[in-house]
Amino acid sequence: MSAASTAEPGAAPRAPFAAGPSAEQQQQQQEEEGGEEEGEDGGGGARPWAAPEKLLHEARLRAKAKRRLRRTSSRDSAREPPAEEPGAEPGSPKGRAHDRRSRGGKGRGLPKKGGAGGKGVWGAPGVVYGYQEPDARDPNYDEVAQGDTVYATVVPELEEDELEQNVQPMVLEYFEHGDTGEVVELLRGLNLGGRRHAVPSLAVVLALEGKASHRELTSRLLSDLVGRVLSPDDVAWAFDEMLRDLPDLILDAPEAPQMLGQFIARAVADHALPLDFLERYKGRVGCEHARAALDRAAVLLRIKRDVNRLDNVWGVGGGQRPVKHLVKEMNLLLREYLLSGDVSEAERCLRALEVPHFHHELVYEAVVMVLEGAGDAPVTTMVALLQVLWETGLVTLDQMNRGFQRVYAALADLSLDTPLAHARLERLLELCCQRGVVTRALRDACPARGRKRFVSEGDGGRVKQ
Repeated sequence: MSAASTAEPGAAPRAPFAAGPSAEQQQQQQEEEGGEEEGEDGGGGARPWAAPEKLLHEARLRAKAKRRLRRTSSRDSAREPPAEEPGAEPGSPKGRAHDRRSRGGKGRGLPKKGGAGGKGVWGAPGVVYGYQEPDARDPNYDEVAQGDTVYATVVPELEEDELEQNVQPMVLEYFEHGDTGEVVELLRGLNLGGRRHAVPSLAVVLALEGKASHRELTSRLLSDLVGRVLSPDDVAWAFDEMLRDLPDLILDAPEAPQMLGQFIARAVADHALPLDFLERYKGRVGCEHARAALDRAAVLLRIKRDVNRLDNVWGVGGGQRPVKHLVKEMNLLLREYLLSGDVSEAERCLRALEVPHFHHELVYEAVVMVLEGAGDAPVTTMVALLQVLWETGLVTLDQMNRGFQRVYAALADLSLDTPLAHARLERLLELCCQRGVVTRALRDACPARGRKRFVSEGDGGRVKQ
């Protein structure tokens, strides 16, 4: 008997490889199941079910319901949800415990938020967004696509204490190298703000306590800073404060009024100060020190009215002076000393020249002046000066030795003009050695006086003395 013959009469033929039962087949199955239940529970004289049979029957019903859910495709989710499990209360979630479909009525597989959500999704398909301003904090922000971008480094404004800590070492280092361009670049890296006037004030105060070469460098610095870092008004403000603080500045620098007046005159001549700076104070100065400083500046400007720059108001720094000028200054110093005999004044003038590397010239000129002089007075006077310079450390051992060695090298030429040069030099060396100015080795290195001997043919080879 074939499989087709075993099918029940009146039943619709089943299509092979069907995806699932159709709606008519499901309705027919439900009617058959209902008929079976009526046959079992109805009045046909059937016996009531036992407890195990009832449990087995419920299990079969649950298995059928599960198979029915599995056969239902997600694409059929638009249809009404299946009936709850038998035995479950209405509205109870027990019947949907294993239902993996969406509780909101949407089937599985559909995109969230209508296709506008999820990872890597930029919105719903077909949606056109309006223009939005770019946000620099956006991780996808492209600075190249935003046009020209300007970056600015924000430097906080220096406080008064911080400005002094930064500018003072800068000025002290400038006194060593003398490069104004480096100071300009360093000051440009600082945010001076409204305290720019403190820079010239601090530089001038440090120069008042320093040497003449430092004051010359400070005047040059003020001239170079104007127009690049400072303005004439900033420099005028600084000098106004220093004129008010003169009573305090005198405590550390007694000559502060005269030196400040020279600073003002040099700044006006260099166009670092306005030309009418002195006119502002006419009849308005009550402090005698400030009045002395302004009078000093007015006198210098009146004397140099035809000169654009007061270049020599501080003199010329030692290392920057020509050698001929230094030799002339030392000659004048020694001649004045021989006339006055004031050792302290000679020492002060030598320190003011600020050429410790050129002190051997002073020793040379002093010895030559003794050799060319007359009498013994210049010898003792010059030995006293060399002794003081040696004891104070102003002239070092190296400079003292170099000075005498130069005299030794030029002694032959000096003897042509001064026949007694050897005798005077030996006497000078003996006194200097006794007072500890020169060493015995240097004294013994003095060249001996040459003796000329002539031999005549008629004398029989006898040497004439």
